Amino acid sequence: MIQATTETNIIAYLSTEDNRINNSVTSAKIRHLVKFINDMDGSISYSYPAEDIHERFTDMRFNYEAVDTDLFSGEVYLLPSGSWKYEVYEVSWIGTVSINVENAPSTEVDVLPVNDNNGVVQGIVTKGILNLTDLAGTAQVQYNEHEVTEGTNYIYQG
Repeated sequence: MIQATTETNIIAYLSTEDNRINNSVTSAKIRHLVKFINDMDGSISYSYPAEDIHERFTDMRFNYEAVDTDLFSGEVYLLPSGSWKYEVYEVSWIGTVSINVENAPSTEVDVLPVNDNNGVVQGIVTKGILNLTDLAGTAQVQYNEHEVTEGTNYIYQG
């Protein structure tokens, strides 16, 4: 599970190496395409995070961007807050790794022309839930607290 806050950068530590699919290349030739699916409205967002693959885990860094998000640069814009599902897909290269529109698949079903410098989606390596909470003061419903009176009950408006 990933815990995050809206309108902020996200850092996730996920187990990907234990489910690695393409063991014929080094981890330097592997990147991960992350698919976020909103539980409420079904909207989908993709991103290639900045990442460091370690022996037992991968740390992924997503940058918050409110406009013009670019899935190839690790940017995400996830709203509304709540429960999101995530799926992490392994993408591998034989030649030079380039995360751009010409050399990296933009979805899990995107197939690029055969070329050593084009990435190939190997399959899903992990999935889970992203619990996205509201940034303080940005919730849709805001409550004003009033001190409790010692006598008669009052109804407050506004």
